[in-house]
Amino acid sequence: MRQIIEVLRLKYEAGLSHERIARACGLSKGVVGKYVSLATGQGITWPLPEARLEAQLFPAKTPPERFAEPDYFQVHQELKTKGVTLQLLWAEYVERHGDKARRYSQFCHHYRLWRGRQRRSMRQVHRAGEKIFIDYCGPTVPVVDRSTGEMRKAQVFVAVLGASSYTFAEATWSQSLPDWIASHQRMLAFYGGVPELLVPDNLKAAVTKADRYTPQINETYAELAAHYQTAVLPARPYKPKDKAKAEAGVLLVERWILARLRHRTFFSLARGHRGAATGTQPASVPGAL
Repeated sequence: MRQIIEVLRLKYEAGLSHERIARACGLSKGVVGKYVSLATGQGITWPLPEARLEAQLFPAKTPPERFAEPDYFQVHQELKTKGVTLQLLWAEYVERHGDKARRYSQFCHHYRLWRGRQRRSMRQVHRAGEKIFIDYCGPTVPVVDRSTGEMRKAQVFVAVLGASSYTFAEATWSQSLPDWIASHQRMLAFYGGVPELLVPDNLKAAVTKADRYTPQINETYAELAAHYQTAVLPARPYKPKDKAKAEAGVLLVERWILARLRHRTFFSLARGHRGAATGTQPASVPGAL
C-alpha cells in the first residue's frame, strides 16, 4: 500500500515521469503505469486519505453467489423410477429455486461427486458362539534344530471368535491337512466349546474346490465338523470382508507376538506354552515358541 501512495505522490505531487518513478521506487515501468491507470480509472485525485485510496483501488471482492443445493439423496432415489432422468430432475429443481439453481452441468457434476462418496456396506453382527474365523499368518517363525543347525519355518495358525474377537494362535510345521485338523482340535479344547460354524479361508486343507456358492469341503475336514456337530462355511473367494475377523486376528498376532519375538531363536514346537489374546492385549506365543 505504501508503494502505491508513493507512486501517486511522485506522479501528482512531484510530477515525475513513469521511468523516474520506477527507478525511485524500485518498480518496473509497467507496475507504475498500472497503479496510475487504476487511480485514473477510479477518478482519484491527489491528495487522498489512505483508507479511501485502498477502498477505491482494491474494493472488497463480491462473495461468491450462493446456490440452493439439491437434495442429492432424493435425486438418487428419483432416478430409480423408470423414465426419470437427471435432465427432468434438474428442470424441476430450477422451477423451485429459480436464479439460485445451479446450471445443468454443475447439477450433474455435484450429483456424481455425491454418489461417488456413498459406499455401500453392511455391518456384520456376530452372535456369541455362532462362528470361529480361521486363517494362517503370512509371516512364518524360524525354528532351529540344535543338533544340525538346520532352520525350518513354522506356520502360525490363528482362530478368532466372531462375537468377542477372543483369539487363539499356535505354531505348526505346515498348513497340511494333519496339522490343520490337529490345530482345530487344540483350538476347540482351548475355547472349551464348539461354534455353530467354522469359517476358514480357502486353503487346500479346508476346501478342495473353491466356489462362491457351492464350495467343496475337504472330506476329512467335513468329518471333523460332523464329529464336533458343527458345520463349515468357507469365506467366499476374493471377498475379504467375509473373513475380516480372521484378518484382524492375524494382524493382532503379527504385531503383538511375532514382531516382539523377531530377535529370539526357537528350538522346538513343544506345546506346553500355548496362549491367546483378547482385543489388543499382548499375548505369549502359543505353541511354546
